Amino acid sequence: MKFKINNGLIYFFGALGGLLFGYDTGVISGALLFIKNDLHLTSWTEGIVVSSILFGCMIGAAISGAMSDRWGRKKVVLIAASVFCIGALGTALAPNTGVLILFRVILGLAVGSASTLVPMYLSEMAPTSIRGALSSLNQLMIMTGILLAYIINYVFAATGSWRWMLGFALIPGLLMLIGMLFLPESPRWLLKQGKEPEARTILNYMRKGHGVEEEIREIKQANELEKNQGGFSEVKQAWVRPALIAGIGLAVFQQIIGCNTVLYYAPTTFTNVGLGASAAILGTVGIGIVNVIITAIAVLIIDKVGRKPLLLIGNAGMSLALFVLGIVNALLGPSTAASWTTVICLAVYIAFFSLSWGPVVWVMLSEIFPLKIRGIGMGIGSVTNWLANLIVSLTFPKLIEQFGISTMFIIYGIMGVLAFIFVTRKVSETKGKSLEQIEIDLRQQAEHKKFNFSQSIQK
Repeated sequence: MKFKINNGLIYFFGALGGLLFGYDTGVISGALLFIKNDLHLTSWTEGIVVSSILFGCMIGAAISGAMSDRWGRKKVVLIAASVFCIGALGTALAPNTGVLILFRVILGLAVGSASTLVPMYLSEMAPTSIRGALSSLNQLMIMTGILLAYIINYVFAATGSWRWMLGFALIPGLLMLIGMLFLPESPRWLLKQGKEPEARTILNYMRKGHGVEEEIREIKQANELEKNQGGFSEVKQAWVRPALIAGIGLAVFQQIIGCNTVLYYAPTTFTNVGLGASAAILGTVGIGIVNVIITAIAVLIIDKVGRKPLLLIGNAGMSLALFVLGIVNALLGPSTAASWTTVICLAVYIAFFSLSWGPVVWVMLSEIFPLKIRGIGMGIGSVTNWLANLIVSLTFPKLIEQFGISTMFIIYGIMGVLAFIFVTRKVSETKGKSLEQIEIDLRQQAEHKKFNFSQSIQK
């Protein structure tokens, strides 16, 4: 098998699913300001239009992991890219709210699949020394997609052309579909299928011949340990449980600390504190630029600083920004000072999120599960993440109506404190370890606990 594409392009096209994910996250925030008037949305139907994609995301995340374990990473990403193109076109041409919601669900199937498969594909393609950076490239692409969406929103804001805002997603969708045709399959998946010559060819190409035999030996050792195992029965085993708890906890906390609420409803939040529609969308462009710059920094430092320290630093910064945001808005109400405080605090919040919980959660979800159930494990993490996302985004418009913006931000700040405690107690560092070593460590920890337990009984 010969490849006419260099490593950089393999990683770029591999991460392009993140751009689709990001564009759709960002575009609805600006389009919503105009869809509300055209389709006469209430606060409830507004929440359904935003969150309908998340129903699809949960289904896509749930089925794509197991599908990729069976059919391969590449084939399922190609299917997801095709579905994304259909969904993008359908939302742009939707004649009414019902059709818009239907195609948002279809779009969600692709976005949910991408959220599971892209970090997994990148982590399996990457060498250990830069795996964190390459896996977090997915988050950089997500943030780039969000920024692109904010810019497109601003371009069409003057005319209120929300259909063009939504339809523009077709372009990155087609780019990913075409790009993935030229990418290799994951060598780890190929080895699991017994296709060693093909896996060796790909690894030799990707690593320029360095350390390939050792990497293959490690993968085969992990596969040997997993022989006659796999599937949902394996997920329930005691030695996998710490990874499952860490994965589910990270996935839930990433949402309930308010990240996607800030992204989905940023323009609405700005208009609530006194900014006009165009100014509100322009404010989100500024936030998007901060997002991309800080995520790029995270890509550079994640393999040096480590995953866990970044999560803890992020929690501290995000919670502080949310507490300031909530208190200032409670004391000053709609005013110029409150408007600027909102812009600054949201920018600070996004900066800390982009440095930590944005990239790190998806990197860790792609690392912590054993190879034979990595697809299923990533699927569980992604489904949990999308479910938490759905609950938060569906309830946010109604909660803001009921309790006010200040109370909501303070609640999210408290969730950040709880997330800090969870990371401190339940999350293990994975920096500098091969995927196979992380798996072996999991097994050894389980054996160590079992030994200690039997010793305590004997005493």
